[in-house]
Amino acid sequence: MTDRLTGLLASASVEVSSSGNQLGELTGHFAAGTDVSITFLPGDNYRHNVETAAALRAAGFNPVPHIAAREIASREALDDFLGRARGEADVRRVVLVAGDVAAAKGPFKSSRDVAASGLIEGHGIGSVSVGGYPEGHPWLEGAHAFEALAAWREWGGRSGVGVDIVTQFCFESTPILVWLGELRARGIELPVTIGLAGPATLATLTKFGLRCGIGNSMRALRGQIGRFGRLLTDNGPDDVVRGLLDAPPAATAAVSGFHLFPFGGLRKAAAWLREFEHEQQVAQRTAPQNATQNP
Repeated sequence: MTDRLTGLLASASVEVSSSGNQLGELTGHFAAGTDVSITFLPGDNYRHNVETAAALRAAGFNPVPHIAAREIASREALDDFLGRARGEADVRRVVLVAGDVAAAKGPFKSSRDVAASGLIEGHGIGSVSVGGYPEGHPWLEGAHAFEALAAWREWGGRSGVGVDIVTQFCFESTPILVWLGELRARGIELPVTIGLAGPATLATLTKFGLRCGIGNSMRALRGQIGRFGRLLTDNGPDDVVRGLLDAPPAATAAVSGFHLFPFGGLRKAAAWLREFEHEQQVAQRTAPQNATQNP
């Protein structure tokens, strides 16, 4: 199972903004064929997202645009967004989010409203990713969050669209493993992509953690401040990934991939991936020798 997860990590997806300014950096550090999600921040114009998606496809990447439900002004705008994404960038997968604004600009108040429109399957989008929150969601607590994921599974069955979950990042593996166990216990058999906070300074990670409502695992991040002694030292998701690698195979059976939130930039994220993979290869080569020397 460690080999399986390590292989999935090597092909982790990343994300860029809708501006398209990061394309050069992406091309220089990530392999063609990588899934690249395109964020949809407050005030973004979906036509820019489509332009960025087309540029990514032309450069050999797989564009995965976010659709922020509350940012879409009308059904016609959603129809145009999806039509352009399919026609101009051959988009096959999208990420559905509610959006970081309190009031909807149009008829879509949630990602479920977008799904209910029928436009996703109508435009031939084959796969949809929805959010999972191992440490909870500020507006969707406890059992209701799992009920929402079960409803997504049922929608996928009705619509014929593949549904998977992309998790919010955490700063330790325990809440992820507990959450995966709850999914399994409830029979919610959806593939899960684990979100990881890419390497960045502890100050930057703290800022994003607070902004995204990360819960108890913030204490793990605060512990790193004590370990490294200063806020400006880069910290990657090593501890989180090692915790998942060390877990029993059944505990991570639903994991189908990893996604890096490149808070410290794409270059650092790519470098971390290469370094971690190298460390794992070295550890695997030396493990039998160590076992012989230390019976």
